Amino acid sequence: MRNITVKIDDETYRKARIRAANQGTSVSAMVREFLSKEDEAESREARRIASLKKMFAEADRNATPRGEPMIPMSREEIYAERLR
Repeated sequence: MRNITVKIDDETYRKARIRAANQGTSVSAMVREFLSKEDEAESREARRIASLKKMFAEADRNATPRGEPMIPMSREEIYAERLR
């Protein structure tokens, strides 16, 4: 595990120490948890964007050319589509 140095003002540090003490942890553990959550959030966002791109690519492949009417799907086709 790496050690880092962070410069913050005295008041912020005082409040962080109080909060950490109330939670039964340390300021270092709070910072570590914060950074881990940020990394997880970025990963979720990247997966969400990839999923949206995949969905739009699939929609583009299934789209009919402009000007052609779309043929309505039967109930069975709709259910089969949902189960895919």
